[in-house]
Amino acid sequence: MTASLGEVLEGRRTAEFHKAARALLKEPLLLADGPQADEFRLVRRHAGDLRDWFDRNTGWPLRVDAEAARLGRTPGTLADATHPAREASRARVPFTRRRYVLLCLALAALERGEAQIALGRLAEQVVLDAADPHLAAAGIAFTLERRDERLDLAAVVRLLLRHGVLRRVAGDEDAYVSGAGDVLYDVRRRVLAGLLAARRGPSLITAEGFEERLAELTAESALDSDELRFRAIRQRLTRRLLDDPVLYYAELTDEELAYLTRQRAFIAARITELTGLVAEVRAEGIAMVDPMDDLTDVRMPEQGTHGHVTLLLAEHLAASDSTVSREELESRVRELAVEHGGFWSKNARQPGAEGELVELALAKLTALGLVAVVPGGVAPLPALARYAVGETVVKESPRKAQQQ
Repeated sequence: MTASLGEVLEGRRTAEFHKAARALLKEPLLLADGPQADEFRLVRRHAGDLRDWFDRNTGWPLRVDAEAARLGRTPGTLADATHPAREASRARVPFTRRRYVLLCLALAALERGEAQIALGRLAEQVVLDAADPHLAAAGIAFTLERRDERLDLAAVVRLLLRHGVLRRVAGDEDAYVSGAGDVLYDVRRRVLAGLLAARRGPSLITAEGFEERLAELTAESALDSDELRFRAIRQRLTRRLLDDPVLYYAELTDEELAYLTRQRAFIAARITELTGLVAEVRAEGIAMVDPMDDLTDVRMPEQGTHGHVTLLLAEHLAASDSTVSREELESRVRELAVEHGGFWSKNARQPGAEGELVELALAKLTALGLVAVVPGGVAPLPALARYAVGETVVKESPRKAQQQ
């Protein structure tokens, strides 16, 4: 039976809505003239429905204007440090503590600066601000006289270029790092103003400790009715199901677990309606599986040596029923190198490389919620069972069986 025009248009609208929502979840900041300009136009076309969905189900505000779309996405949990900012390069090296501090100092300087700024001028302002006694007391100091410090600042600037806060006018960062030149940027102030995703301004935070300050920065307003409390629980659970590879029931409070038990089907259906993710429910928790496999920053399985080693170690850990020490994992990598080394890079086959290979594999497995690093080693988590591989079974060819 031929679909009616109305059904065709509705199907097209639903597909566009899915694509716009997924684009925002992958890149919460989309620019009208950036590499995701097509996705930005979709978001702008469906801005009203998207704003309503995110506000109702996650509490994340969505701001859309002619220049940019910004989803104020805050993490589902503040205790997960496995998804850091990364260099805007193919290496995607995670940001260090010093680079995070440099990023904050650079943003503060840009906020006070002119519409154009040179990298050298930005560096001077960062050095001045870094003289703050509080930073010195925390052991942070920047002179930007050494090459490694200038490399840190260049990494910060390239991240801001990627997010569209800065637009390069002339020069390049490599010349600045080597001391052979400078770089001039346009500062896109409206994009800069929307970069911080926080419920309160940092200057209003009075807590002293890092965790306490982070909690205040993202704290919700006081909830004085059952309806508001239930909505807050639903938003927390939805944020975690969208953010985390797997949500374990053991991580939830009694109140959250009771609510999720009652409303699991409704919450999962709402997420599926927005994103196309499909709920996989097990006794230990829920994972929202992505049939399109592109809504993640940590991919597994993955091609390349590190991806292969990670997969093989996941199989080894899944077969164990207790904590495995790092020494045992490094020993296992040495055994695997004999068996599979022909598929690995030359460096990975060198003696002594097993320590780094195990470290990279554990970082990925931890980020995916498959293992937990505990005193004495690494503990498998329930979701790792999907990587358990049984004994190899050799089946007789049906053709050979017929010949006998």
